Amino acid sequence: MHPDVAKLVESGRIPKPLGERLSQLAPGNFCIHKSFGAGKVTEWDLPGKKVTIDFERSMGQIMELQFALQKTEWIPESDFRAKKIEQLEELRALSKQDPVALVVHLLQSHGGTMTGKALEDALCGTVIPEPDFKKWWDATKKSLRESRRVVIPSKRTEALILRNGDRSPAEALVADFEAARDIKGMIRALEAIAADIGAFDHDTEALKRLLHDIDEGAKKASRVQLGQALQLVAARDEVIGSSKALALDPGAVRLADLISSVDPVKLAEDVVALPSTRQRAVFEAFPDAFGELWIAKIVHVFDRVGARGVTEIARILLDRGGMPALAAHLRSALARRALGSDAIIWVCRERKLAAAEVFSPDVGASILNLLENDHLADGPRKTSRLQTLLNEDKTVLGDLVTIMDINESRNFARRLLDCPVFGDLEKKSLMARIIKIRPETAALVSGERSKKHEEALLVSWDSLARKKAELDELVRVRIPQNTKDISIARSYGDLRENFEYKSAKDLQRYLSHRKNELEKDIARARGTDFKGSDASTVNIGTVVTLTDADGVEAVMCVLGAWDSEPEKQYVSYLSEVGKALLGRAPGETVQVRNTTTEAMQTLTLQAIKPFNP
Repeated sequence: MHPDVAKLVESGRIPKPLGERLSQLAPGNFCIHKSFGAGKVTEWDLPGKKVTIDFERSMGQIMELQFALQKTEWIPESDFRAKKIEQLEELRALSKQDPVALVVHLLQSHGGTMTGKALEDALCGTVIPEPDFKKWWDATKKSLRESRRVVIPSKRTEALILRNGDRSPAEALVADFEAARDIKGMIRALEAIAADIGAFDHDTEALKRLLHDIDEGAKKASRVQLGQALQLVAARDEVIGSSKALALDPGAVRLADLISSVDPVKLAEDVVALPSTRQRAVFEAFPDAFGELWIAKIVHVFDRVGARGVTEIARILLDRGGMPALAAHLRSALARRALGSDAIIWVCRERKLAAAEVFSPDVGASILNLLENDHLADGPRKTSRLQTLLNEDKTVLGDLVTIMDINESRNFARRLLDCPVFGDLEKKSLMARIIKIRPETAALVSGERSKKHEEALLVSWDSLARKKAELDELVRVRIPQNTKDISIARSYGDLRENFEYKSAKDLQRYLSHRKNELEKDIARARGTDFKGSDASTVNIGTVVTLTDADGVEAVMCVLGAWDSEPEKQYVSYLSEVGKALLGRAPGETVQVRNTTTEAMQTLTLQAIKPFNP
């Protein structure tokens, strides 16, 4: 205890615990402040209740003594942060002579663990010159792995962990696994073991002890966290594959065991989040899991497993002679307009190679269907990558219209011009590529077409009210809240790896796009109650009775632009079915798409009557 403070304690003016804490703020001592960083106390004025501290980020900071007691934390002079204040040159020399010792010292001063980002903040620009930091850190990570003193994560946002120096490298790696609190921690520990398998050349028994724990963890996780169970078993297999001394026990859980009894849809949901190498391991287990049915099973999940999964499945089928089955599946799904955007992107990219026999006019129609449906759906867009493909792949549209006949190419170009997803400049650019291959489509890009875009939208009063309410909520609630969320996320720092910030910015783009879209649509909208509609032919505001080839009757109401309600058989006059019906008279036939099966069917108009709201 400082002599000046001891007198106050002895006289009973302050309690002993406060005296001990106050002594930590005596001149010459070091402390840490959340905002100002580390600092050294230069002087104090006990009667005046003031203390002066030279902080890293605020030299000569005068603070109220009570405030300093509450907001600072004492650190010993041996602490890395204290040395940065008075022994900076020694630390700089150490960074060159023994970078491992520097990092170990830094971790020791932070309780044995800190994130890569925090480590960079502590060293970059002070101990290590900023231009040299990346090169220095890459070399230091290699040395740290060789020393096995520190667990190095794969991401900057994850923690580096200082190992106990009394353990052998193999014992330390096994201890990391045994100390893991969850499946994710076990997976990270196994990845570290696989990357440093040489540490077990003379200690394979330590690894063998883990196999039982991995089995138990995988069995438990498979019931509620199938994706993590798959990762754990795949990581175990990587370790066994890296070690010549290990073999999988005949009774151990295998990837095939985990996937054989799972519904393909559920399996796809869990696999989609796995890294590419782990996805490939799962898909390569399909033959063992499903025997002769494996191709049918893997094809069934092809367009449900995301971009990485699509690529991995295609490679496996190509290697094992399964492409005919995949091609048949893709042709069927394209004809039904049921193929997902990731699968379509793969077809477009492989159109001259593996997907050559699948690349057909149906691909173009499916692309526009997906873009239009996604545009009408609420929430963030799911087809951005598909739209990007059309813009960045300069030849895909030309290749599409090359395999279309004249009418197909005109219809495709017309739909593209009508597609609300693309901006005016974007449409001109895309149409230029089509016109280059199909000059006959040039007539579509005309003043008449531009005028048609400005035609009024006929809508019900209810749907107009809903659009206005959505716009009002966007302007008053969602956009202001998003602005606050961006500000909060920005405060978390490191925007390059800040997931909350990226998500908030993605939502900002969606909300801005949606607001502009609603404003344009509402400006063009003309409300109506559909009374007095002409029922001599199918018009907006009419009820149509149709029959199929078996005489099964169906009733559809052709209503306003925003009035589609499939459960009530309401269709928008702008929909594919609505456009096919408009202008038809009783007795005529029309081809429409079955909303359940997506197959085309021929229907006969039996009767038309006005819609009664």
